[in-house]
Amino acid sequence: MKADAITADAPPTAQDVADAAARLAGRVVRTPLVRAEKLSAITGAQIWLKLENLQYTGAFKERGALNKLMLLSADEKRRGVIAASAGNHAQGVAYNARALGIAAVIVMPTTTPDVKVRQTRELGAEVILAGEDFDEASAHARALRDQRGLVFVHPFDDAAVIAGQGAVALEMLEDKEAADGGGFDAMLIPIGGGGLISGVALAVKDAAPATSIIGVQTELFPSMANALDGGGRDIGGSTLAEGIAVKEAGALTREIVRTHVDDIVLVNERILEKALSLLMNEQKLLVEGAGAAGLAAILADPERFAGKTVGLVLCGGNIDARLLSMILMRDLARAGRLARLRIQLLDKPGQLVRVSSIIAENDGNVIDVGHHRTYSDLPAKMTCMDVTLDTQGQDHLDRIIQSLRDNGYPVEIAAY
Repeated sequence: MKADAITADAPPTAQDVADAAARLAGRVVRTPLVRAEKLSAITGAQIWLKLENLQYTGAFKERGALNKLMLLSADEKRRGVIAASAGNHAQGVAYNARALGIAAVIVMPTTTPDVKVRQTRELGAEVILAGEDFDEASAHARALRDQRGLVFVHPFDDAAVIAGQGAVALEMLEDKEAADGGGFDAMLIPIGGGGLISGVALAVKDAAPATSIIGVQTELFPSMANALDGGGRDIGGSTLAEGIAVKEAGALTREIVRTHVDDIVLVNERILEKALSLLMNEQKLLVEGAGAAGLAAILADPERFAGKTVGLVLCGGNIDARLLSMILMRDLARAGRLARLRIQLLDKPGQLVRVSSIIAENDGNVIDVGHHRTYSDLPAKMTCMDVTLDTQGQDHLDRIIQSLRDNGYPVEIAAY
């Protein structure tokens, strides 16, 4: 099939991916492939990371969007394009449409954070807010497509988009060969609607068929797993990996995944948090929840990947700063480096000073104190204080707690 013969509703081929890679060369960032030595030591796998979080818009979505836009006819470019998205696809379409001189309309749910709406408008797109979620926004976008004669750019279920996303895999194979002359035993790829893993699987199974392609979904959004095995797993909920929180897998993508992907694994929210924290703290890489999915799969089943050379796509780095702050603070609490203690004491002068002294004698650092007299179910002559501590770790925290108890102060540690 010629490069310009690809159609949206026909399955793409490995050649389409290769053509897309050539078409995109020099137009999107060829992001680094790096060996994650610290994560490899922690997990026992030989981990290589493809840093798609370093794209201009912070995500791999630029690849598929640009490939689709470049393949439009002159008439289609004149008419303009429309897409529905609350995140990375919106910015990928807007950014590349502006670069190509194509008018773009992006329909975003009314619940989209203002910062994402503003960023998309700053990239030159007309932004329309409609619907409470992606499905309603997408329906509105399709209606506008028909009214205005625009070209709809689907976030994943489009052959040109799939082919563009697959270019990332060819770069990974080439750069790994250049780095050490080897390949990958497996690639772990996040799955939302399936556009990225479909393109990757087409490319890899053609160029390196012995490499296993393993998809990763969250337990809350197992849409592709359900589509392939007929499972009735519940779909929905609040997930850290909102970039892959897709309720229904694509029609094109599910067939490619069925024939080219070796396995799909599901990960829970706790493991996703841990993976994101490790990428931030150990590798100094900022990723969004979906970008941490591959590492989460390794953490969930380290024996499966022990000693294997594994490629992970850090598919995006667009995470809300407040959410990131909360995740990192929770990680500190789980490690015992940050703790809130509730300490019971007699309601008499000098008790606060004594408790503070015990903590200081054990090299604890008090960063917040709350003293409760009225709102407590303790006896009238008792009171309590909540103390937030900065410690050196769990062993240090345990010593502080034991010292307080040895001095007659009942202590409880707040759950995280």
